Amino acid sequence: MLSELSAWFWQERLWFPEGLGWADLEDRDGRVYAKATDLWVALPIALLFLIVRQVFERTVATPLASLLGVKETVRLRVPHNPTLESYYCKVTKNPTQVSLVSLCKQTGCSERQVQRWFRRRRNQDRPSLLKKFREASWRFTFYLLAFIAGLAALIDKPWLYDVQEMWQGFPVLTLLPSQYWYYMIELGFYGSLLFSVASDVKRKDFKEQIVHHVATILLISFSWCVNYIRAGTLIMLVHDSSDYLLESAKMFNYAGWRNACNYIFIVFAAVFIVTRLGIFPFRIIYCTWVYPVTIYEPFFGYYFFNGLLMVLQCLHIFWAILIIRIAVRFLSNNEKVDDERSDKDETDESEDEEEEEDVKKVPKANGPLQNGHVVLNNNHSKLE
Repeated sequence: MLSELSAWFWQERLWFPEGLGWADLEDRDGRVYAKATDLWVALPIALLFLIVRQVFERTVATPLASLLGVKETVRLRVPHNPTLESYYCKVTKNPTQVSLVSLCKQTGCSERQVQRWFRRRRNQDRPSLLKKFREASWRFTFYLLAFIAGLAALIDKPWLYDVQEMWQGFPVLTLLPSQYWYYMIELGFYGSLLFSVASDVKRKDFKEQIVHHVATILLISFSWCVNYIRAGTLIMLVHDSSDYLLESAKMFNYAGWRNACNYIFIVFAAVFIVTRLGIFPFRIIYCTWVYPVTIYEPFFGYYFFNGLLMVLQCLHIFWAILIIRIAVRFLSNNEKVDDERSDKDETDESEDEEEEEDVKKVPKANGPLQNGHVVLNNNHSKLE
């Protein structure tokens, strides 16, 4: 059964134009070609990235955060109330008006006290400013180094300047050592992001991020298997060219450097629009969609590859709309930059001193209140 499924999956008519096949990618005469089995190397690289990330966040990101004035957020812990805690964990974090009335009867608290308890309890679960800074600094470091490495690997390649060159000699394109490591490192990094997504800060576009990571991994893997490597390297370079700017804007935002954050974000928005809405669709996708059919008949791999590119482009448009709205608001009103992708669950809900005192008055179900909690500092922004 497995052998039959494998034979069907790897049949040449799905992966190659008519007249070409796996035999064309066999190593010969000192020339090396990409092979599907090479992709297994990305798994240990992904695990290595997870380990390196932990070390980096502790030894580099945390001291850097302290140097820039980013501090761990200390949040006021709500008094323990089994009834409210059970409802919070098992039913919902945001009770309806009807539920509030029922909870008031069960606990003997006022509606306002119950609302404050849930608000404070949600704050306890939100990621700290330091956690966000460490994540942003890790991604900034990788994206910047990946962009520099990708540019160094492609700077002398003709297909960087003339995208039609990516198809010259296809599929018999010799694999270069720089291309091998560029691919494996990028694939390993996105694999590590997929592994760590459950513990990372979640945003409103969480589902879109998952789709993006999966589509990227499929795109990198497929382009490797069928030797679309020249196209793949261009796609990775275009994506890395703007990501490090966004992460650096986040870092400055968490550090309270508002002006630096705002202006870096504007630069990021400009680079994002030029690369993701200009170069990517009108240069790269055009050349992978239009030019190949002048060389060979369309086949399944042709449609699959371009389909993945269109998925990424749809995500680019979705994010570009949010980015443009933020940039326009800043340029027209000189407001601070707030990322609209930020979810309510990422940021503390502001409460005044009176509300804070009300939370302390919520009684336990079976005992007295415990006071002496530290007041929460809510004065950080939402740029994620």
